[in-house]
Amino acid sequence: MTTQTLPRATHTTVVRVGLVGLGEVGTILGRALSAQGVPWVGGWDLKLADGHPQAHAVRARARDAGVQVCRGMPDLCAQADMVVSAVTAANTVDVAQEAARHLRPGTWFFDLNSASPGSKQQAAGAIEAAGGRYVEAGVMTSVPPYGIRVPMLIGGPHAAALLPVLQSWGMQVQIASARIGVASATKMCRSVMIKGLEALVIESFTAARHYGVEEAMIATLQETFPGIDWAAQAAYFYQRVAQHGQRRAEEMREVARTVAEAGLEPQMARATADKDDWMAAQGRAGAFGGVADPARWQQWADALLAARPSASNG
Repeated sequence: MTTQTLPRATHTTVVRVGLVGLGEVGTILGRALSAQGVPWVGGWDLKLADGHPQAHAVRARARDAGVQVCRGMPDLCAQADMVVSAVTAANTVDVAQEAARHLRPGTWFFDLNSASPGSKQQAAGAIEAAGGRYVEAGVMTSVPPYGIRVPMLIGGPHAAALLPVLQSWGMQVQIASARIGVASATKMCRSVMIKGLEALVIESFTAARHYGVEEAMIATLQETFPGIDWAAQAAYFYQRVAQHGQRRAEEMREVARTVAEAGLEPQMARATADKDDWMAAQGRAGAFGGVADPARWQQWADALLAARPSASNG
């Protein structure tokens, strides 16, 4: 893949950052960039549309993070030197295509979304055709514990030019490849393991809690994997999936797409997406209303057990 002949970025040329997606990740990044004195940090989210029930909450969250709310994608792209896409996996390509209709030639497009290599390549094609500079990122672990310093792999023909800008903001980034899709493939293959382990722990620990064998079961896990604090890890897994099950399910469908793009059958990724969807449904039904962070894993498991139809029927 050849690099377009576009001006090389310097720290002084990327002074206006527009965030598409003002959820957990977008808000964390916006707050960090504003705190560092980036001259303009703007944002747009579909939930800001008039009449959306969450519009007020998203506006308040953006204001608290120091992010200026834009009127829409055209407004954001008209002002930003760099567009950062931090949306759900299912919206990765749609956001890139929408941004491509409005961004100015030479604008950076930094794609943080958890999407398959094929989806990232499709998004890159839209941005590059519009004269933008697309850089993919694979966010390699959960963002909240690290904030802007969360480890990332970046890739694409423009990644090397953007690297010093990101590092100047304190980002922990490494170049995976000049080819689009390598960073995302690394992240997505990791997710087969990590999010699959989340689903396995939730199913295993909840069933063990029902049978009253959790202490014996965890003891055997501790013997086999002595480096893991299973009680603490399980609590974290339950909490993350309970709070972000829908987002995780969407990511795991992109993981399944990644596996399928390799010509393999993604049984495990699909099963994990189903478990994440199920957890999201439990949350919408109010199963976790009595669980307050920080909670032990047993509290999450007990909430799931109490929500069973058999439990409510006595």
